[in-house]
Amino acid sequence: MPRTPRLPVPPNDDPAQLLARWGADIDPELLELALTHRSYAYEAGGIPHNERLEFLGDAVLSIVVADRLFRDHPDLPESDLSRMRAATVSQEPLAMVARSIGLGDFIRLGRGEGLTGGRDKDSILSDTVEALIGATYLSHGLEAARSVVLRRLARLLDHAVERGQTQDWKTILVEYAHAQGLEEPVYAVEGEGPDHERVFTARVSFGEGEPAGRATETSKKHAENMAARDAMKRLDPQWLPS
Repeated sequence: MPRTPRLPVPPNDDPAQLLARWGADIDPELLELALTHRSYAYEAGGIPHNERLEFLGDAVLSIVVADRLFRDHPDLPESDLSRMRAATVSQEPLAMVARSIGLGDFIRLGRGEGLTGGRDKDSILSDTVEALIGATYLSHGLEAARSVVLRRLARLLDHAVERGQTQDWKTILVEYAHAQGLEEPVYAVEGEGPDHERVFTARVSFGEGEPAGRATETSKKHAENMAARDAMKRLDPQWLPS
């Protein structure tokens, strides 16, 4: 009989170390699930992976950050608050949070992802942070999850105003379109590749016009945001940060 290939082991397999860095206990089964990337799940024969927890954590993260920004900035309009929230919970800042606790070393990845730098990919790191938030919420409820989120994102929240001016490219593109008398931006997204290695290509245009921007990323949300950034780079480079 052919031998079953041995599954990869992450560089650090000590959950106690991760939980100490994270700042909250998590049910062991939920923690294992939160750290299981779809590439590992595929190689393990289709076991559950962390995308459902990621979905839940994204929702918890959004309400916690929105509540904090609402209270901290009582004089700002909804449009500013939306940009600030997007800049705080997007892929890049969450990946920064992941790196600050060495999260990449704990993620269970398939061989391919492990060999191609998956432990330092923004998409994988940010998704795993959201999965950990979801697991914290299920383990201890909203207040425990809120405490972890606010502690881990403290520096980002302190600079939310500045970050909000340059990070939410979809909102910036809408405002640019309105100022220039253009139609609303429309996004078309196509996915390709197997489920465990799927990538998404987003194109943005104004109404039914030719695409103004394009980007390929590992999540639909990030692909759309980067396509909007690409459009702004082509249309008006002064909008981009130096």
